[in-house]
Amino acid sequence: MPLELLRTPPPKERADAARNRIAVLEAAARLFAEHGVEAVSMDQVAAAAGVGKGTLFRRFGDKSGLAVALLDTRERVLQEAVLHGPPPLGPGAPADERLTAFLDAYVDYLLEHLALVRMSETATPGARYRIGAYRFWHRHVAILLAGTPDPDTAAHTLLAGLAADHVAALLPELGEDRLRAGLLRLAGRAM
Repeated sequence: MPLELLRTPPPKERADAARNRIAVLEAAARLFAEHGVEAVSMDQVAAAAGVGKGTLFRRFGDKSGLAVALLDTRERVLQEAVLHGPPPLGPGAPADERLTAFLDAYVDYLLEHLALVRMSETATPGARYRIGAYRFWHRHVAILLAGTPDPDTAAHTLLAGLAADHVAALLPELGEDRLRAGLLRLAGRAM
């Protein structure tokens, strides 16, 4: 399946719903930055956004749904760079260079938004694999690993090292540089 087809188009919405969505996302981003994702309740987000709790819960379901929505724009930026950006992240570079560039860019994205990604990936068992962005990342990596015996399995295995819960647990022990270097070595062996 082409990567373009894995991108989820933004939903169509009424003007008032769009205003409420923007207000909620801005309030959540501000509160999460000030207090940390875990310390902020949905009630606090609703109050800061000036919307009712029902509006918030109907739109986002729970805090993990809110995390997914906050990450959506950031993920789209990285997806756009993968699809249409300059090489080596975008098309035009050899697969091994593109894979290295993707892993570097994804680690940057993940570390910047670790608490949100972790919440979105661990809300329910298997949540990580149901998120549209994961399907995009997996397909991209599998395409880059096309010369391996089983690109789909190799892509899942490589992406397992980027699971937010895994990274959050290992980061204090390994540090960012060692974590990144280990992922790049693993990718080199997968090629």
